[in-house]
Amino acid sequence: MDEREQSRMPPEPQAPPPQGPQGPEIPPVREPSTPPPRDPDVPPVREPEIPPVREPETPPPRDPEPPPSPRGGSSIEPPELPIDVPRSALTSQSRRAFLLFAAGTIAAAAGAWWLIPDATKRRLAPGGGNDRLDTLAARIGLSRANRERVLNGALTFDDDVAEALYSTDRRVRTYDRSQVTLLRNNYNGQTPGAAYLSTWALTLTGLASGATERLTIDDLVRRFPHREQVTRLVCVEGWSAVAWWGGLRFADLLAAFPPAAGARWASLRSSVNLDPRGNPDPYYVSIDLGTARHPQTLLATHKDGRPLPRAHGAPLRLLAPMKLGLKNIKAITDIAYTAEEPADYWNEQGYSKYDGL
Repeated sequence: MDEREQSRMPPEPQAPPPQGPQGPEIPPVREPSTPPPRDPDVPPVREPEIPPVREPETPPPRDPEPPPSPRGGSSIEPPELPIDVPRSALTSQSRRAFLLFAAGTIAAAAGAWWLIPDATKRRLAPGGGNDRLDTLAARIGLSRANRERVLNGALTFDDDVAEALYSTDRRVRTYDRSQVTLLRNNYNGQTPGAAYLSTWALTLTGLASGATERLTIDDLVRRFPHREQVTRLVCVEGWSAVAWWGGLRFADLLAAFPPAAGARWASLRSSVNLDPRGNPDPYYVSIDLGTARHPQTLLATHKDGRPLPRAHGAPLRLLAPMKLGLKNIKAITDIAYTAEEPADYWNEQGYSKYDGL
């Protein structure tokens, strides 16, 4: 049989592989030694590259903080470097500092002496020392007239600010009668005796009519509606008290006896006031007519439902609870309406004219 006939004959069947006791033995798969030929039409498949695992490295040692930059950028101050200074320069600087300190001390002492009240000056420098110091101060412009101008300017500025912030519609708090507290006698001197009560009358001047009116306490009580309120009286000394007041509204008196055209102020005066030794010491305050017309401003005739006692200003006193107690003048004898702001007892001694709460 030639080679062509052998290639056409079917292959002879091979004998089955030998079987062991557990089944047929599977021959091991051997990797081909030569890779199969690659199809040129199919792109090659690339397996992902797995980076090698590196052992963790030890961090390098940390460098020390860099020195501060001379242009800033570091909060660490540069080291101080000693500087050689001549002794003469240090002596000159010390002498100059001492002279400036001495001049500042003298200027502060002179300013303080210039501003303190005259009564305090007389107590600190009795005899002729006070006059000599005042004369020396006047030579450099620290005269009494300039002092009053400076102090009045400071007080006026404070009053202007307070008045600008004040609301005429604002009312102070009212209380129940059960909340009334003890009201001390706060006369600045002795309480006036009872002798003046029998002849007392309220004098009104500066009216639109040009006349002078005199009203007795009976005229005021009978003619005007009686109003009551329980408000707090606040003293400049630091204490306060809640009191039950009764009387007529100041606004009602202004409506019945209107002031002259251009009037902006009311000057209230007590001619029966006494000083601490019992000598006559007229007391006077000024209030603007806006405060006088406030609905809580009373000309009080009663306290605790009874006529005012002398200790609290019988027979008539001002009750303006939006003002400090020193404005609430007792035992009023005169009311004058003016276009210019009138004098005020405590303002002349260094207190504010406004005295609002």
